[in-house]
Amino acid sequence: MITNPLYDDHLHEACGVFGIFCDSDAAAHTGFGLHALQHRGQEAAGIVSCDGRHFYSHRGLGHVSENFNEDVIERLPGHMAIGHVRYATSGDTILRNIQPLFADFEFGGLAIGHNGNLTNATTLHRALVRRGCLFQSTTDTEVIVHLIAISRCATVEDRMIDALRQVEGAYSLVALIRNALIGVRDPLGIRPLVLGRLDKAYIITSETCALDIIGAAFVRDIDPGELVVVDCGGVRSLKPFACRRRQFCIFEYVYFSRPDSVVEGLSVYAVRKRVGIELARESHVPADVVVPVPDSGMPAAMGYSSESGVPFEYGIIRNHYVGRTFIQPTDRTRHLGVKRKHNPNKPVLRGKRVVLVDDSIVRGTTSMKIVDMVRQAGAVEVHMRISSPPTAYPCFFGIDTPRREKLLAARHTLEEMTAVLGVDSLAFISLDGLYRATGERSRRHEQPQFCDACFTGAYPSPLTDQHGLKTPTALALLTKKGQISHR
Repeated sequence: MITNPLYDDHLHEACGVFGIFCDSDAAAHTGFGLHALQHRGQEAAGIVSCDGRHFYSHRGLGHVSENFNEDVIERLPGHMAIGHVRYATSGDTILRNIQPLFADFEFGGLAIGHNGNLTNATTLHRALVRRGCLFQSTTDTEVIVHLIAISRCATVEDRMIDALRQVEGAYSLVALIRNALIGVRDPLGIRPLVLGRLDKAYIITSETCALDIIGAAFVRDIDPGELVVVDCGGVRSLKPFACRRRQFCIFEYVYFSRPDSVVEGLSVYAVRKRVGIELARESHVPADVVVPVPDSGMPAAMGYSSESGVPFEYGIIRNHYVGRTFIQPTDRTRHLGVKRKHNPNKPVLRGKRVVLVDDSIVRGTTSMKIVDMVRQAGAVEVHMRISSPPTAYPCFFGIDTPRREKLLAARHTLEEMTAVLGVDSLAFISLDGLYRATGERSRRHEQPQFCDACFTGAYPSPLTDQHGLKTPTALALLTKKGQISHR
């Protein structure tokens, strides 16, 4: 069930992963870590633990708090564990797709959790099925599991490296075997992954906020293309993949990461405030109040206010308790979708010229309703400022975006979008302005410092599944079983 009928009018988060080794409260700490990462996926959560001999698992649909209480945690013994919160970018939201996935191999059990999206997963899946592999889920993560299974390499690490050399796209992984925790990040470093420490325990997770919640110390970011093995001997680092130019997802700073996280050495909160400062420099208009669309628009609105001198006000109040509901929206009640989540603070808005600050515009339907709500509350002017450039292209690297023809910025000019949204003016931060907010002077067009494909269409990794091509890996898999020839 979708909590909000307008939920699909936003870029949906990637997944979140957490792993810990050598900790007597491994499952409990994993549960807390996943709770801190809940913003990265609200559809499902899972934990797999291990005591060195046996693996234990619990997975469920819904939020972490709905699935992991004290009784469940007690049924997950062991000194190591990995966990995953999911937003489905690949595969349906059903129990068999919830991660971590687990499989028994000739070397023993392996559990794996994946944040990202493989852009040749469908091509590889078809080749593996023709070879005789039996899939239990519809997630791209299981492709990695099967590639590990058929690898002829001797060690688990080498099998994983062999498997990952065959995939394209984005992945930040945590994996658990009976004597080690493994973390690995794709050679482009599109999704975040960090290493932390709590006393003798080591942690591998998506964001630093998951370290903070359990009192762990941040050690370092895991490098793009790096594979980290944590076992009783400590931490080993391998760099098995060819060096590539780092292409970290710039939208992690705009929206996906939690504001209290430090990502790639930068405070997310500070970057978002600087985005607001750049917005005010680029597109300020005379106004009485700056109002954020909560919660993701807050830091940018604060930056806009400080730079422009226009007072910051909570003109829209968010209801943080809009959870799953037994009330199915009907045609008669569907218009209440926005008001279930946002309500105008009328005394702040009445008679005012309002600058509304939001992080992005996807389809535009929610923005239209929020603008209408602010006008109904008595605002005399509404100017919308967006803390990202126009989202004109879909993401294929772990963020669920609508098809391009559904994106407002792909179908309309700025003037047309202004009319569609019903605002007095509309402005997005420039791409160079967004880069400046991250500390870069501007975007280098020949070698961009981030993945910004949702704004530019410049995808840093092949889109094999989108283009209907067969990768050399898929050809090799089929050739081994005599399915095709190289004519």
